[in-house]
Amino acid sequence: MTTTLLRTAGDLHARARTGRRAVVMTMGALHEGHATLIRTARGLAGREGEVVVTVFVNPLQFGAGEDLDRYPRTLDADVKLAEQSGADVVFAPAVDEVYPGGEPQVRITAGPMGERLEGASRPGHFDGMLTVVAKLLHLTRPDVALYGQKDAQQLALIRRMVRDLNFGVEIVGVPTVREEDGLALSSRNRYLSPAERRTALALSRALFAGQDRHAAQEALRARAREVPATRARAEALSAIGESRAAADAHAVATAVPGGPAAVRAAARQVLDEAARLDPPLALDYLALVDPSDFGEIGDDFTGEAVLAVAARVGTTRLIDNIPLTFGTLGAAS
Repeated sequence: MTTTLLRTAGDLHARARTGRRAVVMTMGALHEGHATLIRTARGLAGREGEVVVTVFVNPLQFGAGEDLDRYPRTLDADVKLAEQSGADVVFAPAVDEVYPGGEPQVRITAGPMGERLEGASRPGHFDGMLTVVAKLLHLTRPDVALYGQKDAQQLALIRRMVRDLNFGVEIVGVPTVREEDGLALSSRNRYLSPAERRTALALSRALFAGQDRHAAQEALRARAREVPATRARAEALSAIGESRAAADAHAVATAVPGGPAAVRAAARQVLDEAARLDPPLALDYLALVDPSDFGEIGDDFTGEAVLAVAARVGTTRLIDNIPLTFGTLGAAS
């Protein structure tokens, strides 16, 4: 397959379409995480469809003091990786193609959901992100658009925008791709020194610690449901040397639900330890949220949730998250 590089929306619109068009939006510096998105898009588009990868470093997403100027531009390598992964087109427009009148006077506003977590740390970021996503959806005219779950709040806001503003496109989230040591793939990982990278591993370790605590709690709750809290049952278990199992199960069955608090505590312990490393990890936030609005969940919450973390190591800011499911819907995702 030969991938075509296009610079204008007119050239993209002139292409004949015979099947579904799947779009993967990127800011370039493509890596295996992007490749996974492109391969997934290829599967959704099918042999008769078309996969378009956009490469555009959006200036509206960068606030004061952020890394717009040093953000890596590697278009030749991006086209090669896109081609190897199954893309038909790389659409790499110039800034004046996306914003022909300069910075847009009318923009998409992310609302209260966009003011939390990443939005609180990076004011205006999500307004800029949604504005460019809306424009690129119009410019590329896809049937389906794919985004990585590593940027969970971004994905949730795009889904909300598409639903609230009646965009005629299907949004698909693709699971986070990790390196062998657990670090979530990101274009910013290249900024980390070897020592900083060792510290940065605390992000994924913290998430996995929270996930492990959650899985253990769900297993105990399942045991509690299977072990009636009766004297006769406890005596029978004790007789065969399982008194501890009975005690654990009964304690979980009668305790006030505290799953989310325990998950947060397990993750925070790892992050607190990383803050004492050299170089240290500077925590921005650790949150356990409802993905429908990214508000913190309470201890009586049941359903799908996201455990999310953001931190700086040196001058590099990293984010990561994992999905969890509490209560009636089962154990960890």
